Amino acid sequence: MSTKELKDSAPIITDFDLHLFGEGTNYKIYEKMGAHKAVVNGKEGTHFAVWAPNANSVSVIGDFNKWDPSANRMSVMSSSGVWTLFIPGLAEGTLYKYHISSDAAGGNEKIDPFGFFSEVRPKTASIVYDLDKYKWNDDTWVKERKKRNALDAAISIYEVHLGSWMLVPEEDNRWLTYRELADKLVEYLKDTGFTHVEFLPVSEHPLDMSWGYQITGYFATTSRFGTPEDFMFLVDKLHQAGIGVILDWVPAHFPKDGHGLGLFDGSHLYEHADPRQGMHHEWGTYVFNFGRHEVRNFLISNALFWFDKYHIDGLRVDAVASMLYLNYARKDGEWVANEYGGRENLEAISLLRTLNEVVYSEHNYALMIAEESTAWPQVARPTYLGGLGFGLKWDMGWMNDTLKYMSLDSIYRRYHHNNLTFRGLYQFSENFVMPLSHDEVVHGKCSLLNKMPGDHWQKFANLRLLLGYQWTLPGKKLLFMGGEFGQWIEWNYAQSLDWHLLEYPLHAGMKRWVSDLNHVYREHPALFELDCNPAGFSWIDCQDHDQCILAYSRQSQGQADQLIVACNFTPVPRHNYRIGVPTHSFYREILNSDASDYGGSGLGNQGGLHSDEWRHHGHNYSISITLPPLSIVVFKAEK
Repeated sequence: MSTKELKDSAPIITDFDLHLFGEGTNYKIYEKMGAHKAVVNGKEGTHFAVWAPNANSVSVIGDFNKWDPSANRMSVMSSSGVWTLFIPGLAEGTLYKYHISSDAAGGNEKIDPFGFFSEVRPKTASIVYDLDKYKWNDDTWVKERKKRNALDAAISIYEVHLGSWMLVPEEDNRWLTYRELADKLVEYLKDTGFTHVEFLPVSEHPLDMSWGYQITGYFATTSRFGTPEDFMFLVDKLHQAGIGVILDWVPAHFPKDGHGLGLFDGSHLYEHADPRQGMHHEWGTYVFNFGRHEVRNFLISNALFWFDKYHIDGLRVDAVASMLYLNYARKDGEWVANEYGGRENLEAISLLRTLNEVVYSEHNYALMIAEESTAWPQVARPTYLGGLGFGLKWDMGWMNDTLKYMSLDSIYRRYHHNNLTFRGLYQFSENFVMPLSHDEVVHGKCSLLNKMPGDHWQKFANLRLLLGYQWTLPGKKLLFMGGEFGQWIEWNYAQSLDWHLLEYPLHAGMKRWVSDLNHVYREHPALFELDCNPAGFSWIDCQDHDQCILAYSRQSQGQADQLIVACNFTPVPRHNYRIGVPTHSFYREILNSDASDYGGSGLGNQGGLHSDEWRHHGHNYSISITLPPLSIVVFKAEK
């Protein structure tokens, strides 16, 4: 927010702004609401604006006036409910809150809903901050990112919780700052080959154990790790390294903390007044009133804000299912049907469609990703076709089915083969991200490594197989931090990942395997170009449940690049295992999870083999391969 030159004390907020805000279409309202540096009558200071239509009076309070509500009273603009005040001489870095008096709640102190910066918890005051000072250096990425974020691009996402990725043990296990992360995390991502990073919510939140999902400051990066400018530096460095940035975004609910959005002006302003619609009993939070124009404006404006001010590449929208269903996590009698008697939340559906339309119209490179855990149709389909308008959707079904299968002892897997093959019935019904996320390694679910059955060696072999299987199926990839080197214990938000494990060969081998997976993935269009098109995938054999083997092919546009994949989900090596192939070629082995470099037994196919004129699996040619125990092997057809 650069200093604004104002003539004749003209208000920053115009009547037209208020009109658009009232109808829910002032999508840049963050430029007007909140605290902004300004010049009025030649005097520098800060202009404040806050929406509180049911307040009797509103004041700006802070250190500068000894938190006295009578010192700096605001004026309401007509019937809009927007209160404003210009305070001369008030500089960047000033602490402030709003003191809001109402008939219902007396006098409450609230943070700024549009505040750009806050004190470090447990303190809660907002801080005047100028977001327009930072000089960006990511022009190359900005020019390329539409192509890098496209559905036909290689997208492998490393999911990160900033507060626990790496701590500083020499300094009482303090967090890394945004700028320290810009050094360490960027180099790590370059080494491991991920194309994008996804941060668990970075918006301001009071409770560490919420992982950022209970937000009080929607427009403020959390001050735990530094200033807004420091976070810009982190995004900038990631972009300069060719790495995209996705933020976890939480429009479904917000916490009840007294300084936050709840009962903001003494009334249910942001949340729905009916507890059957405005309360998440499971999470102990409020639900936004998705039908209120100003609330819709707040949320859509916030989504655009992260693209506009922080140059992000995408949003992963949390808990979409909880927004879509009026009876989500509610018993009979605890919810209200829509006007047609159904359980669909029509107002939330409308909001999500408008959100995606607006984001894509403003930022056509954006990745809008839905975490939607049900079979709601057309989540990642355009709104003009009746869809919700997202670009991608998490494939929670694949994640649940696959982890259930992989957790079984190998002797039982033959009876659950459909857990692997069922996805083939729907894998192109949406544009999918295949997630192995933070939610799967907490609350007694065990780490990915500890979910795997068998002895020590078999656990690592199973995990290498799981990740190779994930990386070679159609769909974009997501892996939560720690999974790439085989973290033994569950994720704990309050402690660092166990980086010392990389001193041990099997863990170091696991990291090499993920790095090689990423690099092979990025080098071969067959693994990503047709992720959302049935032409990019075909089964070779999905019926060998007795031996727990899958074989399939991946191909690029026009079959210019073609790969053959075979998976052995048992600890028994399979020699002379014949699979059909589409061309008469030399099939070079480009990946083998059992290679000794990764901690495997070193069994393989001696670099590759020629196909035979032996009809098999519906193809005129076939290859006779060695399938190592608990392994995945990938071959490239070289004509």
